[in-house]
Amino acid sequence: MINSKRMKKLYYLLFLTVLMVHVASAEVSKKEKKALLEFHQSTNGNHWVKKWDLKAPVSNWYGVQIVNNQVVGIELFHNNLMGLIPEEIGDLEHLTSLNLAFNAITGELPKSLVKLTRLRVLKLEMNRIKGEIPSDIGAMVSLVEISAFNNFLSGSIPESIGAIKDLKVLNLSSNNLKGDIPSSLGSLDKLETLGLFENTLQGAIPATMGNLTNLKELVLANNNLDGEIPAEFGQLASLEVFQIQNNKFSSFKNLEMMDEKQFLVFDYDREDRNIQFKDINISKSRMADTKFEDIDD
Repeated sequence: MINSKRMKKLYYLLFLTVLMVHVASAEVSKKEKKALLEFHQSTNGNHWVKKWDLKAPVSNWYGVQIVNNQVVGIELFHNNLMGLIPEEIGDLEHLTSLNLAFNAITGELPKSLVKLTRLRVLKLEMNRIKGEIPSDIGAMVSLVEISAFNNFLSGSIPESIGAIKDLKVLNLSSNNLKGDIPSSLGSLDKLETLGLFENTLQGAIPATMGNLTNLKELVLANNNLDGEIPAEFGQLASLEVFQIQNNKFSSFKNLEMMDEKQFLVFDYDREDRNIQFKDINISKSRMADTKFEDIDD
């Protein structure tokens, strides 16, 4: 009887040991691992600053976050990535964060990027990415932040971007974007930061942007925007940083509808002397720096 109990105990301990080894050695799916390997090769992984040991478990690879055996995050900021983002990136369907900022990535954004419908943070700033923003980027409905400033993106801002209802940060400054600002941006009522500085955008600012009542930072400087400042901007009570200089506006009269006391930074072309600003502190005006916000101390 004693031997039987001991044997049961030994079998139980053996079972727990096998189970623990299995859990410890659990890996991501073959599909996700293949996608990571393609990404590694396509971005010249052998030249990265912090490299992946491809013989080690994926869970040990630098910058790869795994939850429940699924790749949920890639954090490779400032790691000397070069080359293209491969189409296989779309196979990492559980990704919630992709940070490839401050590298030397070239080529166009892969079409498969829009398959990452769980992605919340997309950071691509300070690379050399060219081509157009995917027209169906609105399918990435979970995005809270899109940061792609200082690249070579061209074409227009897709109208579908207005479908990303939880978006709080959209920074596309210092690219080669052209065309009108899409009126659908007015649907992004959670937006807090909008940076479109230094592109070749044209046309009038859509009146719908007056709906962005949570907006704290609006930088539209150095474009070819024209027409009047929308009267609806008087509704932007949360705005603190407001820069619209170096455009082709025909009138700044509607700026009088805004409360100038709310601004920490305010820049416009001060050629219209008929505007009756009350207490604006011109000494606060400066060009907001959108170029190096991710640099570590």
